[in-house]
Amino acid sequence: MPELDPITPFFHALLQHSGLRPLRLRGRELLPIVQGGMGVGISAQGLAGAVAAAGAVGTLSSVDLRRHHPDLMARTEGQHAGAAAKQAIDAANLEALRREIAGARARSGGRGLLALNVMRAVSEYAASVKTALEAGIDAVVVGAGLPLDLPDLAQDHPDTLLIPILSDARGVQLIVKKWERKKRLPDAIVIEHPRLAGGHLGAARVADLNDPRFDFERAIPECLAFFEKAGLAGRIPLIAAGGVRSHADIRRLQGLGAAGVQLGTPFAVTQECDAHPGFKRVLAEAGEDEMLEFTSVAGLPARAVATPWLKNYLRAEPRLQAVAHAKSRCTKAFDCLAQCGLRDGLPGWGQFCIDNQLAAALRGDLAKGLFFRGVGALPFGREIRSVGELLQRLLGPGWPAAA
Repeated sequence: MPELDPITPFFHALLQHSGLRPLRLRGRELLPIVQGGMGVGISAQGLAGAVAAAGAVGTLSSVDLRRHHPDLMARTEGQHAGAAAKQAIDAANLEALRREIAGARARSGGRGLLALNVMRAVSEYAASVKTALEAGIDAVVVGAGLPLDLPDLAQDHPDTLLIPILSDARGVQLIVKKWERKKRLPDAIVIEHPRLAGGHLGAARVADLNDPRFDFERAIPECLAFFEKAGLAGRIPLIAAGGVRSHADIRRLQGLGAAGVQLGTPFAVTQECDAHPGFKRVLAEAGEDEMLEFTSVAGLPARAVATPWLKNYLRAEPRLQAVAHAKSRCTKAFDCLAQCGLRDGLPGWGQFCIDNQLAAALRGDLAKGLFFRGVGALPFGREIRSVGELLQRLLGPGWPAAA
């Protein structure tokens, strides 16, 4: 049987009229749009499968996916600190990951491309990567740290795409040179602007978010110049991430040399997003003056909505920092951060449990949740629309809606 076209006929026609170039990855021609990975549980099989079904890149986030599976939550209920608890919760999360990949694959209908986003900073990073590879994921995307060992983890899976997330040309040069020694190149690289993206940001400190080396107008040309000098021109597509909200944004970034773009927040407020409707309302209704930047428990800058919980935390942070000490009985030491400001008592790092706060956001709990959000007005304002409508808005303003 002939291979299925990765892009649906409607979106294929829309792309041809859009003035945009398709994203080409390993011979597959896709819509130039990548849905960013969002945890805990925000981008699971519902969202990732819907995005891929249209012919774009749908992305699962690996962290704590058991929260979408009542039987796995029941199996791990009451588990606290200790080796046995960690083993049980980690096993449940890996089982959830396998289920989510299979579910997203079924929802995609074989179109598009399915990726898994894994944070390099989580303790079960290697196990999540290996599980996804064995489950047949199309691509592994890694941020929140330099994935120098990713080619080693994927050495038995040469057909799986490996995509690091970086923020400037220096990081790109380091990864490419290190990976070349392992005889593997990135299949694409996401260039994420720390000042524009949501969640954990690729800068050392909050004060560094405005460093001009992160600007797309500088970072993209510098990366392309490096590729040219290294004899790699045209071999590693760049995907720009952060603050992308419109067709004009995509055209501008492709004009700078990006092959495609990555978006998180606009997909988080779609009907297919796997979070509670309350989560979507918080993101959709937040204005630019309601965004806060702070240091997260991972020691990285972060950006989120100024919810009651976050404002209360930031008021208490100086006191919490002053008494920071290692917590010997942290009940979240499973697939959590390899280094955590709260658990390890690290001065200057965040002093809250990120799993608790992100899980509350997944439930739509405004009083307790941490709601990550990127910069910029959303394509449909405060409205919650479908993935299909969002892709139409991004690819072709004024194009008649699909039946």
